[in-house]
Amino acid sequence: MHITRMTPKRTAELLDGGSLYWVIKGNIAARQKLLGFRAVQKNGIPHCGLIYDSDLIPVALRPRRPFQGWRYLEEADAPPDLKRGKGGDDLPEHLQRELAALGLL
Repeated sequence: MHITRMTPKRTAELLDGGSLYWVIKGNIAARQKLLGFRAVQKNGIPHCGLIYDSDLIPVALRPRRPFQGWRYLEEADAPPDLKRGKGGDDLPEHLQRELAALGLL
């Protein structure tokens, strides 16, 4: 579960196949399928617990500045999942990122 201050407004949409995308080192790099939401109190302040699947799904790297708040990705705008064994898996992460930025991986 990931705890955040704000509760999303479009919860029904998010639970219908939505994912939590992770920005790592300036790129959207992975996603986890959202399973539910839970009301949480943190220091007496209401928060939202995002319950997500434990499977981390790597996606094609896409540059993205870190952000706060919700960003809803339309299906066409979401980075595609990486296919296992696509090639480049044995390359160092910085090289994979460079090749992805060039559209070569």
